[in-house]
Amino acid sequence: METHLNAEQQTDEELIAEAAREGSDGPAFVALMSRHRGRVWSICYRLMGNEHDAQDAAQEVFVRLFFQRAKFEGRSKFSTWLHGIAVRTCLGMRRSRGRRARHEVLASEARLENQAAGSPATASASLDLEMMLSTLGEEDRAMLLLKYSEEYTFEELADIFDMTTSACKMRVSRARARLEERFGEPKNEPAQ
Repeated sequence: METHLNAEQQTDEELIAEAAREGSDGPAFVALMSRHRGRVWSICYRLMGNEHDAQDAAQEVFVRLFFQRAKFEGRSKFSTWLHGIAVRTCLGMRRSRGRRARHEVLASEARLENQAAGSPATASASLDLEMMLSTLGEEDRAMLLLKYSEEYTFEELADIFDMTTSACKMRVSRARARLEERFGEPKNEPAQ
């Protein structure tokens, strides 16, 4: 009787359990990386804003996964747990930019306010979503991106950000309200 299934036939949860028993980056860990590389890169790209930083962040996510592979407890789906690592890695990298990032946000806010004051009729069309999102705190920005760009459910976001579903809904609602207050009501309301 065969004790190990082909990696393609194993669930993520079975693979991470096997990867935790492996002494190095064995076949189970490699299979998980292959299976999740694209989605992790996508999350990193959305949160970091450019390819170079996304590549660095995605690489760091898989390094962290390697060292934390034995810590998966199965309280959520493996993919949600991994995406949580990706979000925390990206937020940490963005925070480490420190003063430069804060300076860029202030400059973005000034440009947005000048655009909005210049011509109200065309301001909403010319506002750049990324610049709008940059006016939010890092976690709120990440929540909105994951909710509306990556189509995460509130339950998945709650697992990733380690909060209750109702607290997550409230954070997303408040972040959207801050954007609407500052930049006006969006023409196309995102589905909830």
